[in-house]
Amino acid sequence: MTETITERCEAKGLRMTGQRRTIAAVLQDAEDHPDVEELHARALARDPGISIATVYRTVKLFEEAGILDRLEFGDGRARYEDAEREHHDHLIDMNSGEVIEFVDPEIEALQERIAKKLGYRLMGHRLELYGVPLKKPAKDGA
Repeated sequence: MTETITERCEAKGLRMTGQRRTIAAVLQDAEDHPDVEELHARALARDPGISIATVYRTVKLFEEAGILDRLEFGDGRARYEDAEREHHDHLIDMNSGEVIEFVDPEIEALQERIAKKLGYRLMGHRLELYGVPLKKPAKDGA
């Protein structure tokens, strides 16, 4: 990925207001999977005039333009990430809600083999694993 979210929006002909640029910058800087409320809080830190309605409209616009991917991990919150990030899968900690990104060559190869076996050429996929930690955190003094 060489272009920024803002550059890709401009290339698609989206009108980029100052507030949209701020939201795009927040998304570009995100290393997690923020929901609209988290995006709004981060955008507010950069521009106190940004309303949550503006964030909702902008995220919807970016999603419809193929700039963002909408992710739903079963917690009732839609989260977002750059649609052009390098491919990865997700492991969701069902206790904390933490989303862990990973890439596993064996899983990738297995999916390709399954698609081929069923007579298909794999064009893409999403894999979400849901789990709980195997070990409980140690208590202080234990």
